Amino acid sequence: MQRRWRFFWIMLFGGLLLGVTALPLVFGQNGPRPGDVYEMAVQGNRGQSFRNGRQIFRHDTFGDEVFWGDTLKLHQAVQGTRFGGVGAGVSPKAALSLGLKVDVNALPAGLQNQLRRNQVNLDDPATTLALLKLNAVVGVKGFFTQDKQRLRSIGITCAFCHSTVDDSFAPGIGKRLDGWANRDLNVGAIAASAPDLSVYANALQVDQATVRQVLNSWGPGKYDAELNFDGKAFRPDGKSAATLIPPAYGKAGDNLHTWTAGHGTVSYWNAYVAVTQMHGQGTFYDPRYNDPVKFPVAARTGIWNTRSTVDMVTAKLPDLHTYQLALPAPKPLAGSFNAAAAARGRTLFNGKARCATCHVPPLFAEPGWNAHSPAEIGIDDFQAKRDPSGMYATQRLAGLWAHQKGGFYHDGRFATLMDVVNHYNAFFNLGLTQPERNDLVEYLKSI
Repeated sequence: MQRRWRFFWIMLFGGLLLGVTALPLVFGQNGPRPGDVYEMAVQGNRGQSFRNGRQIFRHDTFGDEVFWGDTLKLHQAVQGTRFGGVGAGVSPKAALSLGLKVDVNALPAGLQNQLRRNQVNLDDPATTLALLKLNAVVGVKGFFTQDKQRLRSIGITCAFCHSTVDDSFAPGIGKRLDGWANRDLNVGAIAASAPDLSVYANALQVDQATVRQVLNSWGPGKYDAELNFDGKAFRPDGKSAATLIPPAYGKAGDNLHTWTAGHGTVSYWNAYVAVTQMHGQGTFYDPRYNDPVKFPVAARTGIWNTRSTVDMVTAKLPDLHTYQLALPAPKPLAGSFNAAAAARGRTLFNGKARCATCHVPPLFAEPGWNAHSPAEIGIDDFQAKRDPSGMYATQRLAGLWAHQKGGFYHDGRFATLMDVVNHYNAFFNLGLTQPERNDLVEYLKSI
């Protein structure tokens, strides 16, 4: 018996000794330990994920050219009959009037000089094709024939709606502003120009003329991301059901990132938009939309459970998420607000006006579940009911000054910040005087 115990202790201590002496062989005598290795991986991923995400946001179509080009044949309308398409084609001047933007950093110096001297024909669709070859049209990617003379397809990227430019070169031409809502972009008119809208007509069970009428009703800076789920093209008051294109900056820290609560965070919205709106080739699953009463189009078409044969979206979602959460809300320009009034407005914001109850500084939204029923904020429930949750999400206020065009709230119902303040002053019986409301507006412009 004693011999067995002696053998046991010899083996135990021998194993421990062997393990200790083997550690340098596994990790190196003076090499990195597991914690060091992981920390290096974290640091490396931080930079690489950001760079990958920016490339995806700006330039990746997720294979949606199969939809915009092969199905809708939008590229044919862009290039016109002269290049084998249809119609007159789209000149740079026409493209700019539709709200499309040009990245000046993608233009060679020689071309920039020609533009300054008015030596470039901006009325010629051939110039549009040249800009597409340079990858200079923000959010639009052209796919050309082997001889580079004609478009064979066209696709869009995240930057199509959620980037603009600073107009530093000319109106509509400048340096990129990623995350800024393009409130000039007329998505509906662009889509309506496509020769073949049968895919929309079949899904909505209407004719193509009706589809074009609906698309043209949206107007600049608006888009309807629920139309192909619930089929509701117009609000009860007869106005378009399209909502304002929201900014994609300043999303870090809070939970719900779209107009309504059921669409969740940016990570959910990226999958939703990439697959069901941009029509990229990927996977999207949300069984809440398999409801033939509330979401008849989604239930009928099965878009709520989309699974492409080749998935060109899912693997890119983490890096895209990283980049978008890194986009800060832009600071207001010097002199764009009255600093003294804004200081008084801040006191009101945190006190008498009760704004900070929901818009908690410095997030300016509620940490946690930032959602409210329509009745809580004194507006109708039409848009909320187009969402599985039936709730509106509290919007971040930072960077308000950069997306004033088109108005405020999801549908732009309040034309100015003063209109928003007046609404809440009346709804909550705040008793704010006119000077106090003026100060509060100045503070909102300063955030």
